[in-house]
Amino acid sequence: MTSNPPLLQLRDVRVHFPITKGLLLRRVIGEVRAVDGVDLNVTRGQSVGLVGESGSGKTTLGRAIVGLARPSSGTVVFDGEDVWSLGRVAQKRLRRRVQMVFQDPYASLDPRMTVGKSIAEPLEIHRLGSRADRTSKVGRLLETVGLHPTHADRYPHELSGGQRQRVGVARALSLDPDLVVADEPVSALDVSIQAQIVNLLQELQRELGLTSILIAHDLAVVRHVSDAIAVMYLGRIVEWSRAADLYREPRHPYTVALLSAVPIPDPVVEATRERIVLRGDIPSPAAPPSGCPFHTRCWLREQLGNPEACSSELPPLRLMRSGHLVACHFAEETSN
Repeated sequence: MTSNPPLLQLRDVRVHFPITKGLLLRRVIGEVRAVDGVDLNVTRGQSVGLVGESGSGKTTLGRAIVGLARPSSGTVVFDGEDVWSLGRVAQKRLRRRVQMVFQDPYASLDPRMTVGKSIAEPLEIHRLGSRADRTSKVGRLLETVGLHPTHADRYPHELSGGQRQRVGVARALSLDPDLVVADEPVSALDVSIQAQIVNLLQELQRELGLTSILIAHDLAVVRHVSDAIAVMYLGRIVEWSRAADLYREPRHPYTVALLSAVPIPDPVVEATRERIVLRGDIPSPAAPPSGCPFHTRCWLREQLGNPEACSSELPPLRLMRSGHLVACHFAEETSN
Protein backbone atom coordinates (compact mmCIF):
# COMPACT_ATOMS: atom_id res chain seq x y z
CA MET A 1 0.00 0.00 0.00
CA THR A 2 3.01 2.31 0.38
CA SER A 3 6.61 2.59 -0.72
CA ASN A 4 7.89 3.17 2.83
CA PRO A 5 9.90 0.30 4.34
CA PRO A 6 7.81 -1.85 6.68
CA LEU A 7 8.27 -1.56 10.43
CA LEU A 8 6.64 -4.97 10.91
CA GLN A 9 6.85 -7.91 8.53
CA LEU A 10 5.06 -11.23 8.94
CA ARG A 11 6.10 -14.06 6.63
CA ASP A 12 4.00 -17.26 6.52
CA VAL A 13 3.33 -17.05 10.26
CA ARG A 14 1.62 -20.13 11.70
CA VAL A 15 0.62 -20.68 15.32
CA HIS A 16 -0.60 -24.23 15.95
CA PHE A 17 -1.53 -25.59 19.38
CA PRO A 18 -1.24 -29.36 19.98
CA ILE A 19 -4.26 -31.45 20.98
CA THR A 20 -3.15 -34.09 23.48
CA LYS A 21 -4.76 -37.20 24.93
CA GLY A 22 -3.98 -39.24 28.04
CA LEU A 23 -3.04 -38.39 31.62
CA LEU A 24 0.28 -40.16 32.22
CA LEU A 25 1.44 -40.83 28.69
CA ARG A 26 0.25 -37.76 26.85
CA ARG A 27 0.33 -38.04 23.09
CA VAL A 28 -0.46 -35.52 20.39
CA ILE A 29 -3.54 -36.50 18.37
CA GLY A 30 -4.01 -33.30 16.40
CA GLU A 31 -3.49 -29.56 16.37
CA VAL A 32 -5.51 -26.36 16.46
CA ARG A 33 -4.45 -24.12 13.58
CA ALA A 34 -5.17 -20.77 15.22
CA VAL A 35 -3.04 -18.88 12.67
CA ASP A 36 -2.38 -20.76 9.47
CA GLY A 37 -0.06 -18.84 7.16
CA VAL A 38 -0.23 -15.04 7.43
CA ASP A 39 1.81 -12.54 5.41
CA LEU A 40 1.51 -8.92 6.48
CA ASN A 41 3.47 -5.66 6.16
CA VAL A 42 2.86 -2.66 8.44
CA THR A 43 4.77 0.55 7.68
CA ARG A 44 5.84 3.11 10.28
CA GLY A 45 3.01 5.47 11.22
CA GLN A 46 0.34 3.23 9.68
CA SER A 47 -2.82 2.12 11.46
CA VAL A 48 -4.04 -1.34 10.46
CA GLY A 49 -7.39 -2.82 11.43
CA LEU A 50 -7.52 -6.60 11.87
CA VAL A 51 -11.12 -7.83 11.76
CA GLY A 52 -13.01 -11.11 11.68
CA GLU A 53 -15.37 -13.31 13.67
CA SER A 54 -14.48 -14.80 17.03
CA GLY A 55 -12.23 -17.78 16.38
CA SER A 56 -10.60 -16.34 13.27
CA GLY A 57 -7.16 -16.10 14.92
CA LYS A 58 -6.91 -12.32 15.38
CA THR A 59 -5.87 -12.33 19.03
CA THR A 60 -3.38 -15.17 18.58
CA LEU A 61 -1.76 -13.28 15.71
CA GLY A 62 -1.55 -10.15 17.88
CA ARG A 63 0.09 -12.13 20.68
CA ALA A 64 2.62 -13.57 18.23
CA ILE A 65 3.52 -10.04 17.12
CA VAL A 66 4.21 -8.77 20.65
CA GLY A 67 6.07 -11.93 21.71
CA LEU A 68 3.43 -13.69 23.82
CA ALA A 69 2.70 -16.65 21.51
CA ARG A 70 5.59 -18.40 19.76
CA PRO A 71 4.87 -19.15 16.08
CA SER A 72 5.06 -22.79 15.01
CA SER A 73 6.73 -21.59 11.82
CA GLY A 74 7.32 -18.41 9.85
CA THR A 75 9.00 -15.19 10.89
CA VAL A 76 7.96 -12.03 12.73
CA VAL A 77 10.41 -9.25 11.79
CA PHE A 78 10.25 -5.95 13.67
CA ASP A 79 12.43 -3.12 12.37
CA GLY A 80 14.74 -5.61 10.67
CA GLU A 81 15.06 -8.02 13.63
CA ASP A 82 13.50 -11.48 13.84
CA VAL A 83 11.54 -11.26 17.09
CA TRP A 84 11.77 -14.94 17.95
CA SER A 85 15.48 -15.40 17.22
CA LEU A 86 16.62 -12.76 19.73
CA GLY A 87 18.20 -13.53 23.09
CA ARG A 88 16.62 -12.62 26.43
CA VAL A 89 18.33 -9.23 26.72
CA ALA A 90 17.49 -8.26 23.15
CA GLN A 91 13.87 -9.37 23.58
CA LYS A 92 13.52 -7.24 26.71
CA ARG A 93 14.86 -4.27 24.77
CA LEU A 94 12.43 -5.01 21.95
CA ARG A 95 9.45 -5.15 24.31
CA ARG A 96 10.02 -1.49 25.12
CA ARG A 97 9.13 -0.76 21.50
CA VAL A 98 6.11 -3.08 21.13
CA GLN A 99 3.22 -2.85 23.58
CA MET A 100 -0.28 -4.30 23.81
CA VAL A 101 -3.65 -3.03 25.04
CA PHE A 102 -5.65 -6.02 26.26
CA GLN A 103 -9.33 -6.74 25.76
CA ASP A 104 -10.49 -6.83 29.40
CA PRO A 105 -9.65 -3.50 31.06
CA TYR A 106 -10.09 -4.96 34.55
CA ALA A 107 -8.24 -8.27 34.23
CA SER A 108 -5.24 -6.54 32.64
CA LEU A 109 -4.66 -4.39 35.75
CA ASP A 110 -3.43 -5.66 39.12
CA PRO A 111 -6.27 -4.94 41.60
CA ARG A 112 -3.72 -4.57 44.43
CA MET A 113 -1.83 -1.77 42.68
CA THR A 114 -2.90 1.83 42.32
CA VAL A 115 -3.34 3.26 38.84
CA GLY A 116 -0.13 5.23 39.20
CA LYS A 117 1.90 2.17 40.16
CA SER A 118 0.42 0.15 37.28
CA ILE A 119 1.42 2.79 34.75
CA ALA A 120 4.85 3.29 36.31
CA GLU A 121 5.62 -0.45 36.54
CA PRO A 122 7.01 -0.78 32.97
CA LEU A 123 9.29 2.20 33.65
CA GLU A 124 10.57 0.51 36.82
CA ILE A 125 11.15 -2.81 35.06
CA HIS A 126 13.25 -1.13 32.38
CA ARG A 127 14.89 1.20 34.94
CA LEU A 128 13.91 4.39 33.16
CA GLY A 129 14.15 7.69 35.05
CA SER A 130 14.12 8.49 38.74
CA ARG A 131 11.10 8.08 41.00
CA ALA A 132 10.24 11.75 40.53
CA ASP A 133 10.56 11.41 36.74
CA ARG A 134 8.27 8.39 36.73
CA THR A 135 5.67 10.15 38.89
CA SER A 136 5.73 13.15 36.57
CA LYS A 137 5.36 10.97 33.49
CA VAL A 138 2.41 9.08 35.02
CA GLY A 139 0.62 12.39 35.49
CA ARG A 140 1.29 13.44 31.89
CA LEU A 141 0.11 10.07 30.55
CA LEU A 142 -3.13 10.26 32.53
CA GLU A 143 -3.82 13.69 31.05
CA THR A 144 -2.95 12.37 27.58
CA VAL A 145 -5.66 9.69 27.81
CA GLY A 146 -8.25 12.10 29.22
CA LEU A 147 -7.94 11.38 32.96
CA HIS A 148 -6.88 13.62 35.85
CA PRO A 149 -3.50 13.11 37.55
CA THR A 150 -5.35 12.47 40.84
CA HIS A 151 -6.59 9.18 39.35
CA ALA A 152 -3.06 7.87 40.00
CA ASP A 153 -3.98 7.25 43.66
CA ARG A 154 -7.09 5.19 42.86
CA TYR A 155 -7.42 1.43 42.49
CA PRO A 156 -8.93 -0.26 39.39
CA HIS A 157 -12.19 -1.15 41.18
CA GLU A 158 -12.79 2.56 41.82
CA LEU A 159 -12.87 3.34 38.09
CA SER A 160 -15.45 2.76 35.38
CA GLY A 161 -14.80 0.38 32.48
CA GLY A 162 -13.93 3.23 30.13
CA GLN A 163 -11.56 4.78 32.68
CA ARG A 164 -9.84 1.42 33.23
CA GLN A 165 -9.33 1.02 29.50
CA ARG A 166 -7.81 4.51 29.35
CA VAL A 167 -5.39 3.41 32.08
CA GLY A 168 -4.53 0.37 29.95
CA VAL A 169 -3.77 2.69 27.02
CA ALA A 170 -1.63 4.94 29.26
CA ARG A 171 0.30 1.91 30.51
CA ALA A 172 0.96 0.79 26.94
CA LEU A 173 2.23 4.28 26.07
CA SER A 174 4.49 4.60 29.12
CA LEU A 175 7.56 3.25 27.31
CA ASP A 176 7.03 5.42 24.19
CA PRO A 177 6.58 2.37 21.93
CA ASP A 178 6.88 2.33 18.16
CA LEU A 179 4.06 -0.20 17.75
CA VAL A 180 0.87 -0.69 19.80
CA VAL A 181 -1.36 -3.74 19.32
CA ALA A 182 -4.86 -3.08 20.70
CA ASP A 183 -6.80 -6.33 21.16
CA GLU A 184 -10.55 -5.69 21.10
CA PRO A 185 -10.08 -2.57 23.27
CA VAL A 186 -13.79 -1.63 23.23
CA SER A 187 -15.67 -4.94 23.04
CA ALA A 188 -16.25 -5.07 26.83
CA LEU A 189 -17.49 -1.46 27.04
CA ASP A 190 -20.84 0.26 26.59
CA VAL A 191 -21.54 1.75 23.17
CA SER A 192 -21.16 5.36 24.37
CA ILE A 193 -17.80 4.54 25.99
CA GLN A 194 -16.68 2.65 22.86
CA ALA A 195 -16.87 5.86 20.85
CA GLN A 196 -14.73 7.69 23.43
CA ILE A 197 -11.99 5.04 23.35
CA VAL A 198 -12.01 4.84 19.54
CA ASN A 199 -11.74 8.65 19.35
CA LEU A 200 -8.90 8.54 21.88
CA LEU A 201 -6.98 6.01 19.79
CA GLN A 202 -7.51 8.14 16.71
CA GLU A 203 -6.21 11.27 18.46
CA LEU A 204 -3.15 9.44 19.82
CA GLN A 205 -2.42 8.05 16.38
CA ARG A 206 -2.45 11.55 14.91
CA GLU A 207 -0.62 13.35 17.73
CA LEU A 208 2.05 10.76 18.57
CA GLY A 209 2.54 9.25 15.11
CA LEU A 210 2.01 5.75 16.48
CA THR A 211 2.07 2.62 14.40
CA SER A 212 -0.91 0.57 15.54
CA ILE A 213 -2.80 -2.65 14.92
CA LEU A 214 -6.41 -2.53 16.08
CA ILE A 215 -7.99 -5.97 16.50
CA ALA A 216 -11.80 -6.04 16.37
CA HIS A 217 -14.69 -8.19 15.22
CA ASP A 218 -16.75 -5.16 14.22
CA LEU A 219 -15.86 -3.38 10.99
CA ALA A 220 -17.67 -0.26 12.19
CA VAL A 221 -15.19 0.13 15.06
CA VAL A 222 -12.10 0.33 12.84
CA ARG A 223 -13.63 2.33 10.01
CA HIS A 224 -12.44 5.81 11.07
CA VAL A 225 -9.23 4.74 12.81
CA SER A 226 -7.45 2.50 10.31
CA ASP A 227 -5.55 3.38 7.15
CA ALA A 228 -5.77 -0.21 5.92
CA ILE A 229 -7.83 -3.24 6.96
CA ALA A 230 -6.97 -6.93 6.94
CA VAL A 231 -9.91 -9.36 7.13
CA MET A 232 -9.15 -12.72 8.75
CA TYR A 233 -11.06 -15.97 8.48
CA LEU A 234 -10.03 -19.27 10.06
CA GLY A 235 -6.43 -18.27 10.64
CA ARG A 236 -5.82 -16.64 7.24
CA ILE A 237 -6.05 -13.14 5.80
CA VAL A 238 -8.68 -13.28 3.07
CA GLU A 239 -8.69 -9.59 2.10
CA TRP A 240 -6.39 -6.60 2.55
CA SER A 241 -7.20 -3.12 1.32
CA ARG A 242 -7.13 0.56 2.09
CA ALA A 243 -9.94 1.28 4.54
CA ALA A 244 -11.91 3.58 2.24
CA ASP A 245 -11.68 1.12 -0.66
CA LEU A 246 -12.80 -1.80 1.49
CA TYR A 247 -15.98 -0.07 2.63
CA ARG A 248 -16.74 1.26 -0.84
CA GLU A 249 -16.10 -1.93 -2.78
CA PRO A 250 -15.44 -5.12 -0.76
CA ARG A 251 -14.26 -8.00 -2.97
CA HIS A 252 -14.15 -11.12 -0.80
CA PRO A 253 -17.61 -12.66 -0.18
CA TYR A 254 -16.83 -12.90 3.55
CA THR A 255 -16.07 -9.17 3.72
CA VAL A 256 -19.28 -8.43 1.80
CA ALA A 257 -21.25 -10.41 4.38
CA LEU A 258 -19.55 -8.65 7.31
CA LEU A 259 -20.26 -5.21 5.87
CA SER A 260 -23.89 -6.09 5.21
CA ALA A 261 -24.29 -6.58 8.98
CA VAL A 262 -23.02 -3.08 9.82
CA PRO A 263 -26.08 -0.86 10.48
CA ILE A 264 -26.41 2.38 8.53
CA PRO A 265 -27.88 5.40 10.41
CA ASP A 266 -30.36 6.10 7.61
CA PRO A 267 -33.68 4.21 7.90
CA VAL A 268 -34.46 4.59 4.19
CA VAL A 269 -31.14 3.13 3.05
CA GLU A 270 -31.19 0.49 5.80
CA ALA A 271 -34.65 -0.71 4.76
CA THR A 272 -33.60 -1.27 1.15
CA ARG A 273 -30.24 -2.88 1.86
CA GLU A 274 -29.66 -6.58 1.26
CA ARG A 275 -28.54 -8.45 4.38
CA ILE A 276 -26.33 -11.50 3.78
CA VAL A 277 -26.75 -14.06 6.56
CA LEU A 278 -24.00 -16.66 6.75
CA ARG A 279 -25.27 -20.14 7.55
CA GLY A 280 -23.67 -22.19 10.29
CA ASP A 281 -20.67 -21.38 12.44
CA ILE A 282 -17.03 -20.85 11.57
CA PRO A 283 -15.43 -24.32 11.13
CA SER A 284 -13.18 -25.70 13.83
CA PRO A 285 -9.51 -24.68 13.38
CA ALA A 286 -8.69 -28.23 14.51
CA ALA A 287 -10.33 -29.60 11.36
CA PRO A 288 -10.40 -26.86 8.69
CA PRO A 289 -12.16 -27.65 5.41
CA SER A 290 -10.21 -28.44 2.27
CA GLY A 291 -9.79 -25.84 -0.46
CA CYS A 292 -11.00 -22.35 0.38
CA PRO A 293 -11.62 -22.18 4.16
CA PHE A 294 -14.77 -20.09 3.56
CA HIS A 295 -16.40 -22.35 0.97
CA THR A 296 -18.66 -24.14 3.49
CA ARG A 297 -20.51 -20.88 4.20
CA CYS A 298 -19.95 -18.94 0.98
CA TRP A 299 -23.03 -17.32 -0.55
CA LEU A 300 -21.14 -16.52 -3.78
CA ARG A 301 -20.22 -20.18 -4.31
CA GLU A 302 -23.89 -21.10 -4.13
CA GLN A 303 -24.80 -18.43 -6.68
CA LEU A 304 -22.12 -19.74 -9.07
CA GLY A 305 -23.37 -23.32 -8.86
CA ASN A 306 -20.81 -24.69 -6.35
CA PRO A 307 -17.69 -24.73 -8.55
CA GLU A 308 -15.26 -27.53 -7.69
CA ALA A 309 -12.26 -25.19 -7.32
CA CYS A 310 -13.72 -23.75 -4.10
CA SER A 311 -13.63 -27.08 -2.27
CA SER A 312 -10.42 -28.46 -3.78
CA GLU A 313 -7.97 -25.56 -4.27
CA LEU A 314 -6.70 -23.10 -1.65
CA PRO A 315 -6.98 -19.62 -3.22
CA PRO A 316 -3.80 -17.50 -3.00
CA LEU A 317 -3.88 -13.92 -1.80
CA ARG A 318 -3.74 -12.16 -5.18
CA LEU A 319 -3.62 -8.51 -6.20
CA MET A 320 -6.69 -7.32 -8.08
CA ARG A 321 -7.02 -4.40 -10.45
CA SER A 322 -8.89 -2.47 -7.76
CA GLY A 323 -5.82 -2.64 -5.51
CA HIS A 324 -7.28 -5.20 -3.11
CA LEU A 325 -5.43 -8.33 -2.07
CA VAL A 326 -8.07 -11.07 -2.06
CA ALA A 327 -7.96 -14.81 -1.43
CA CYS A 328 -10.93 -15.89 -3.56
CA HIS A 329 -11.08 -17.73 -6.87
CA PHE A 330 -14.07 -15.68 -8.04
CA ALA A 331 -13.61 -12.32 -6.32
CA GLU A 332 -14.42 -10.47 -9.56
CA GLU A 333 -17.97 -11.80 -9.35
CA THR A 334 -18.79 -10.01 -6.07
CA SER A 335 -19.39 -6.72 -7.90
CA ASN A 336 -21.81 -8.26 -10.40
